[in-house]
Amino acid sequence: MCGRYYRRSDKQRIAEAFRLGKLTDLPLEVAPSFNIAPTTMQPVIVADRDTGERSLRVMRWGLIPVWAKDPKALGLSTINAKAESLMEKPMWRTPFKKRRCLVVGDGFYEWKKIDAKTRQPYAFRLKDDQPLAFAGVWEHWKAPDGALEWDTFSILTTSPNSLTATVHDRMPVLLRPSDYDRWLDTTDTERPPVDLLRPYDTDLMTAHLVDPRVGNVRNNEPGLCEAFECPPNSA
Repeated sequence: MCGRYYRRSDKQRIAEAFRLGKLTDLPLEVAPSFNIAPTTMQPVIVADRDTGERSLRVMRWGLIPVWAKDPKALGLSTINAKAESLMEKPMWRTPFKKRRCLVVGDGFYEWKKIDAKTRQPYAFRLKDDQPLAFAGVWEHWKAPDGALEWDTFSILTTSPNSLTATVHDRMPVLLRPSDYDRWLDTTDTERPPVDLLRPYDTDLMTAHLVDPRVGNVRNNEPGLCEAFECPPNSA
């Protein structure tokens, strides 16, 4: 799964990396965050169905189906969706066909089990240190009484490449810049881009140990995603 990620890029870098146009059109909420957790509001990129123009929107991490009356009563985690089963359930199939997005980040965290009591976190990023795009799907949810409404998203996951497999048995689907337009284009709802739901090229990624403090969502400072040296005999 992908349950935590980080974003060092500011609005300027995001706009340049994803060709978003005028900075004045970007929401003020976009700021670097080094320990992004579920249920928080995060920037994602969508495309206008008619013009293809990309825009940045802020959505809540954790997809809420349109039919849900109470998000707290769902009884399942929706921060991730398995790529292999997207077409099997309407909850995922419809957003996959009609509402795809790019979730903006610079890297993600996974935890390796050391022993029964210890898990060591690692950060994964691109070798060229460019911003990355997680493949996402989104949905618009509105409370039955109309008092609350959110755009919400989920990050898709797939089998690991050889690098992430050393730590975890899943990895988020990462998209190449050359595939952004195709992923965001939902005009052909009968043929969604299932071929893009694959592990990312290992040779383009790198990983390193990070401070175990990243396990607490209240910790959020730049050093959390940097390389960390474990104390002797700790890992």
